[in-house]
Amino acid sequence: MSNFLFSIIVPSYNRSDELVELIESFNKLNIDKDKFEVLIVDDGSTDDTEKIVNNFISRKNFQIRFFKRNHEGPGPARNFGMSKARGDFFLFIDSDCIADTDWLKELEKAIEVENPDAFGGPDGVLPNFTPMQKAIDYSMTSFLTTGGMRGHSKTKLAKYYPRSFNMGIRRTIYETLGGMGTLRHGQDLEFSRRIVASGAKVIPIPDAKVYHKRRTSLKKFFRQMFNWGVARINLTMLDQAILEPLHFIPAVGAVGYSLVTILAIFFPIVFKLWIAGSTLAILLLLFIVFDSYKKYKDAKAALFSPLVAVYQVFAYGYGFTINFIRRKIFGKGEYVGFVKKYYK
Repeated sequence: MSNFLFSIIVPSYNRSDELVELIESFNKLNIDKDKFEVLIVDDGSTDDTEKIVNNFISRKNFQIRFFKRNHEGPGPARNFGMSKARGDFFLFIDSDCIADTDWLKELEKAIEVENPDAFGGPDGVLPNFTPMQKAIDYSMTSFLTTGGMRGHSKTKLAKYYPRSFNMGIRRTIYETLGGMGTLRHGQDLEFSRRIVASGAKVIPIPDAKVYHKRRTSLKKFFRQMFNWGVARINLTMLDQAILEPLHFIPAVGAVGYSLVTILAIFFPIVFKLWIAGSTLAILLLLFIVFDSYKKYKDAKAALFSPLVAVYQVFAYGYGFTINFIRRKIFGKGEYVGFVKKYYK
């Protein structure tokens, strides 16, 4: 029998510095503290995560529980959290996020009105985030990039699936469908896909916001996007419906532009096409500069935004293409992309 309205499940792996801000944000939530519990599931960390969390537990500001497990990945960690949760709804938030003060209040309001089985909210940035973090946020949320696929735009470019940085499900969904898979990247998308396919009512809740610190450098961002491109194909091997025509666009853009650039060296007619395509790309990137500045009022973030957008397209496109060739054409097994020093 459940004791709380919400069980907030946070998997963590060597992210003690980020957990401090996240847990502190829970203490500032505009909702009665007896309506939620927090479950921190440590996925085999070697840092001071346990000490940090136990310090918060000793304050007794709200119900928080800590579980330590062997390193198995975020999917199994979230599944373990669900097996221990005591709430009517299970909420997932990433350790590098900060909850808005009205996060749970907005979720509660939407649940009362729409009675969903599953839901998701958007992620954004705070004014004190770095220019690079704002530029990455622009690339991840703008309609010009992936915002139309991730619930940040009223006009959806692809089917909406809640993602684990800000996602919730009714307890009965877990009891009926089970938990997430073991994929290192994309296990939340596969879980969302199963929920949608079951006929459950799934909605976006635009006002239930979290603030996502994301990666802090282009190198880290490139690795993340490459792995997500790889993950799209791995997910497709589990469920073909996860792959939509829109998902080929970054691959076509990245690989196509690279091939045209090489051919332009040898063929004058191809060089003319390359000039035309590059001119259109430059105009789009200039528009991104102005659009980013309009959104953040941060000149550095505006200048970083087109560069980050290019990194996003090429990293995702190359990861997608390499794994497509490996798995779809040559029939090889699962590929995971960057593993060593992924967060460095």
